[in-house]
Amino acid sequence: MIYILLVEDQEIVRRGLKTLLETKPDLQIVGEAENGQQGLDQLEKLNETEQFPDVVLMDIRMPVMNGVEATNLICQQYPGIKILMLTTFNDTHYVSEALRLGAKGYLLKDTPADELAKAIRSIHQGYTQFGPGIVEKIIAEAPSVKSTSEAPVTELPPGFAELTERECDVLRLIAKGASNREIAQNLHLSEGTVRNHISHILTRLNLRDRTQAAILANSCLSWLDNT
Repeated sequence: MIYILLVEDQEIVRRGLKTLLETKPDLQIVGEAENGQQGLDQLEKLNETEQFPDVVLMDIRMPVMNGVEATNLICQQYPGIKILMLTTFNDTHYVSEALRLGAKGYLLKDTPADELAKAIRSIHQGYTQFGPGIVEKIIAEAPSVKSTSEAPVTELPPGFAELTERECDVLRLIAKGASNREIAQNLHLSEGTVRNHISHILTRLNLRDRTQAAILANSCLSWLDNT
């Protein structure tokens, strides 16, 4: 059984998520909160029980304490918890910050129940999850953040020289926003093999997650395209 804390300020959304997820026999909502502070209070209470959450579904925009602040505090106090952000397409700045602070993925709020349940199971097992289209948007916005640099980076980041040809192929597709399934189809690999390649890439480049890899790879795309 996967225990879930649901942190969402809109009651109708919270109720809907709870109803949908509790139709899954391996998922159980053990707490609800309407802001980040209440989420922290819930975790403190549940910490003394046998139903301490494995996963927190965290909204981003909330009163009192937003999801980014709550993610930071939860990851510091309860490092074993996996946080999955629930977002809208226009919240990519907050998503990037939440990922930097320790969130394990993000999904759009209108994600179908079966896909949301699958994502919860996946991050519970240690994988990351990314909603469709948002990775591409984060990557597209990344150059504007770096536009004040005096000159483009001319030296490859540490670890790039150790990448294998196949890892470069995978990283190139990650930079372009491809999902694991799309990478597998493009390179004629299994999704399991793709996940292994991504794990090796993150280790070689000392990156935490796929989004960091995508942003870094995008800045080195011309080099990747010539390998």
